[in-house]
Amino acid sequence: MTAIDLSSYAGLTAMVLLTINILLGLLISVRYSPVRSWPHRRIPVFDIHNWTAYIALALVGLHPTILLFSATAKFKWFDILWPLGSPGQRLYNCFGACAFYLLLVVVITSYLRRRIGRPLWKLLHYLAYGVAAFVYVHGTLIDPNLKNEPTDFLDGEKVLVEICGLLVIAATIMRIRYGYSRAAARARSLEPATPGF
Repeated sequence: MTAIDLSSYAGLTAMVLLTINILLGLLISVRYSPVRSWPHRRIPVFDIHNWTAYIALALVGLHPTILLFSATAKFKWFDILWPLGSPGQRLYNCFGACAFYLLLVVVITSYLRRRIGRPLWKLLHYLAYGVAAFVYVHGTLIDPNLKNEPTDFLDGEKVLVEICGLLVIAATIMRIRYGYSRAAARARSLEPATPGF
């Protein structure tokens, strides 16, 4: 197993954890209770949500760092931190770097949410969707062997990324529709009753 393979596995694991993290975040946003609903057990959803973010952040940082130990990748420290001059696939590497820096903002501001206040924290927390977008585009388009080969969208790793992206899109649409239906139900309950004839 090469350093490039290890880097790829770290990136894929981070991507799966970020997908789980966003899905759990969507459940938290609708006040889902695993005790009241399925599976009718006490599951620390909020803690799992936090830990998937922490572990994913570590793996997202580790993912490009491993490339420093590859003789064929030819990455330098500066290419990891600022990939505008990276050896190849610069645009896709920049997508990965943007994902890392946005994820860093989301995790740090979540840690400081009591100090910065809920309204600002909530606004910054929406950056998680930007993280997801950059991660899925980076993971789909980049050549995992760093040889600038064209993307094979039916490759197993690419299919995993595509499925995770579609899951987040579908869950987000469901969450938005749920929010609209709740708002409409609230509005209907506030309407004055019309007298019958």
